[in-house]
Amino acid sequence: MNINMLMQQAQRMQKDMEANAKKAKEELANTEVKAEAGGGLVKVTMTGRFVVKRVEISPDLLQDEPDMIEDLIAAAVNDAVRQAELVADEKMKSANSGMGLPPGLAGMF
Repeated sequence: MNINMLMQQAQRMQKDMEANAKKAKEELANTEVKAEAGGGLVKVTMTGRFVVKRVEISPDLLQDEPDMIEDLIAAAVNDAVRQAELVADEKMKSANSGMGLPPGLAGMF
């Protein structure tokens, strides 16, 4: 195998990785995670690209102290972020699988 063939193969692999990553990002933009806090008093819907789509606050909660409401909103958003990160990690791993990358290196892309 000569160097030109190796370079062409590397370029094809790079293009495939870029296409797979782009597709995974598009899928993440359309994937939603839902999180809640306070036993469902606060619910957050977020995309896999960390865009908050909706925040629902139970009318029962609105009678409580603002500090409690703020804490529950923060907790629900943080939970949604953790879920979105897990979804994003899985999508990116699958996008890079089959590329022949050594373990640990695939997660860098």
